[in-house]
Amino acid sequence: MKKTDFYYKYTFRVRYAEVDAQGIVFNAHYLTYFDCAITEYYRKLKYNYASEVKKNNKDFHVIKTIIDYKKPILFDQLIDACIRTSKIGFSSITFNIGLYENDKKKLLALGTIIQVYTDQKTMISTKLPINFVNKIKKFEKI
Repeated sequence: MKKTDFYYKYTFRVRYAEVDAQGIVFNAHYLTYFDCAITEYYRKLKYNYASEVKKNNKDFHVIKTIIDYKKPILFDQLIDACIRTSKIGFSSITFNIGLYENDKKKLLALGTIIQVYTDQKTMISTKLPINFVNKIKKFEKI
């Protein structure tokens, strides 16, 4: 994916605690980066995630993650986490996330995260909230 395929960018700096002895980001931290990008994307949409969970007793559960590592990410590097919604289902949402060098086109990693909206009492998937879906469609122009 090209950087221009994304509608939102969240920039962060790699911390020392996130790298291994070689100074390269440890693989598990990529999922943290993806999760932070999703959280910031929700914030950009003006979707109050925590409030909605408390109010509706429904939450998103990650059911699938894919990470394609392209180039090493290093300590103190500035990274652009670019995110877009690639699919909206009845109860699921799929995000594509690209990690790029800050202000450059160089792709460092590409990820896919699938979340399912779930009733927290029954632990059964449930329909995505229409206001949430509409916010994404408006923002992503889909």
